[in-house]
Amino acid sequence: MIAETVCSAVSAAGLGIAVVTAYRKRFLAAARVAAYSLVPVGLVMTGVVDWLADTAFSPTAWAGFGLLGLSWVIFATTRTVERRRGGTRKERRAAARAAEAPGAVAPGASAPALGQSRPATRQAPASRGDDDFSDIEAILRKHGI
Repeated sequence: MIAETVCSAVSAAGLGIAVVTAYRKRFLAAARVAAYSLVPVGLVMTGVVDWLADTAFSPTAWAGFGLLGLSWVIFATTRTVERRRGGTRKERRAAARAAEAPGAVAPGASAPALGQSRPATRQAPASRGDDDFSDIEAILRKHGI
């Protein structure tokens, strides 16, 4: 009974604000305020307020919300762990078999990705006449470029 009274008072106040807004020639804003102010009375008339009041004071309902939250946490945790591991068990087994296969190369690769690598060749030192680029050449030589 108290919830219905509060909702009616809120709606009446909202409609009063809508009338004042319309008096100031702001008709679109007044229509919006009127629409928002009719929502609490509509909720009372449909029974949503009674349902919410019964749910808010029911220990069984709160236990149900707790179980829903716990199931969501478990679901989110398992999804996170699955993503960190790299997919489902079937996908991990297929990847392990492919890695163990002899001569495994990437699709479309012309030579094995590992193995036959060439050592980096050093370039001949540049002429010492250019002082502007000597620092840059020293850094490039240091990194083997």
